[in-house]
Amino acid sequence: MSQYYNPKRTRNLYDPNSSEPFKVSRSKIDLYINCPRCFYLDRRLGIGRPPGFPFALNSAVDALLKKEFDLLRQDGKAHPLMKKYGVDAIPIAHEQLNQWRENFKGVQYLHKPTNFIITGAIDDLWQNPAGEYIVVDYKATSKNEEITELNKDWQNSYKRQMEVYQWLLRRNELKVSNTGYFVYCNGRTDIDKFDGKLEFDLTLIAYEGDDNWVEDKIKEIHACLQQDQIPSADKDCDYCNYRNAVSEIME
Repeated sequence: MSQYYNPKRTRNLYDPNSSEPFKVSRSKIDLYINCPRCFYLDRRLGIGRPPGFPFALNSAVDALLKKEFDLLRQDGKAHPLMKKYGVDAIPIAHEQLNQWRENFKGVQYLHKPTNFIITGAIDDLWQNPAGEYIVVDYKATSKNEEITELNKDWQNSYKRQMEVYQWLLRRNELKVSNTGYFVYCNGRTDIDKFDGKLEFDLTLIAYEGDDNWVEDKIKEIHACLQQDQIPSADKDCDYCNYRNAVSEIME
């Protein structure tokens, strides 16, 4: 972590008295779900969690996958992975796809009841013969087991991520399939030598999303930011538990 990290900032904070729309990203929604106190400190008081280390290899995999699917998008053809898993769809050439993929822009929707601009950057968009858009997210990891399902507790955030994207696209008047897909790239460690390249096993994991929770959660977040009292921490929040432990020792 950089020695120049400064947890305090004064820009892009929520002001209950402002009439300007306030941006809330998909990741900040997840931050609130994980710990309301950390979210409030971040968005209202300008004290952010220490940043994690960047996953440069994951970003590289994302970029290469986008190029690979874009080549097929130009020709209106399905990817071999889609054919392998029997997915009747093609990567769709939507005119706003490049913007929707861009960090800090993404898919946006002004939620008028809260005056929040909800945002989220998708990885890919497919379309099936029924005209439904399919949200696709890329994931990269390296495990000694085949990845065929999202069965870990920490993968619940992936599911919520998919559902927020589905909610956003529906609010942008797209007909969206409940079924989304995760393209999972699992780096292999069972090959004999490196040879300057990584090899991956690719799996396609279907997920049946349900975005009914999103609307109420946005309103809950708005109520949280409107109050002047710092909310309680989640009992499982590592950041808050660490801070509390240090405070007890320093007293």
